[in-house]
Amino acid sequence: NHEVQRLINRVQPYDITKNLTQDARDLGFGSVNYDLIYGLAKQTLVSFADTIDKTIELRPDRIALYSFALVPWIKPAQRLFKDEDLPVADDKRKLYELARTKLTAAGYVEIGMDHFALPNENLSLALKNKTLHRNFMGYTDHKTDVLLGLGISSISESPYSFHQNEKVSSLYEAGINQGQLPTHRGHVLNDEDIERRHQILNLMTNYEVNFTSIEQKISAEHYLSEMLKDDLIEITETTLKVTTAGKPFLRNACVFFDEHLKRKQPESKLFSRSI
Repeated sequence: NHEVQRLINRVQPYDITKNLTQDARDLGFGSVNYDLIYGLAKQTLVSFADTIDKTIELRPDRIALYSFALVPWIKPAQRLFKDEDLPVADDKRKLYELARTKLTAAGYVEIGMDHFALPNENLSLALKNKTLHRNFMGYTDHKTDVLLGLGISSISESPYSFHQNEKVSSLYEAGINQGQLPTHRGHVLNDEDIERRHQILNLMTNYEVNFTSIEQKISAEHYLSEMLKDDLIEITETTLKVTTAGKPFLRNACVFFDEHLKRKQPESKLFSRSI
């Protein structure tokens, strides 16, 4: 939608996307991926429906459907529109559900959080074969024990740690010129962190996870009681499983296993972050 693109300062006419997609296929690219954003300024159900319909027409192999993040202190161009131009939470949820309904009806498979792929695409096959993996860059069809982030602000991951590069280019370059890793901050995982990561990744990729103890199961029943009551999750003696209705709320279920995040912010704020 031209008006939406103008407001967010990212004008990209349909024909450019169409031609680039065809060029990629002609060059032999095995998979064409699109990123779509919902919750943008002046975005409506009617305009977004048109966007999704045109996307389905072009038939990309993989689609990432991301929620718009308002961060004008990082992206000054976001000051071109007003806060009242943005959809409220309920309308934003409707935009997501509209896209989800249209994409799945068109044959796309829902993959974990925010992703959709054609049935024969690598992500869909990995989901089916339970080999799907997720790292800081998103979903992948193979396990990545080590992820190296290059450039300012990028994040690296190893089996036992995370670290983020300097966010300021001059500091990043100074570190490189001195022959040092330009690390800004990091975290070394303890045994509990490693177990939490394992559980969260299982939930994010397979929609289910095993409890480590009866105490954890009882705690989950209490913390996720609203999701349980609304049939968004199922809890047995040994496992937690996200239902089809609960897939859009997968993030909320994952929060239970993130003790660091729960300590930082109250439960009420955490449960408002699914969109």
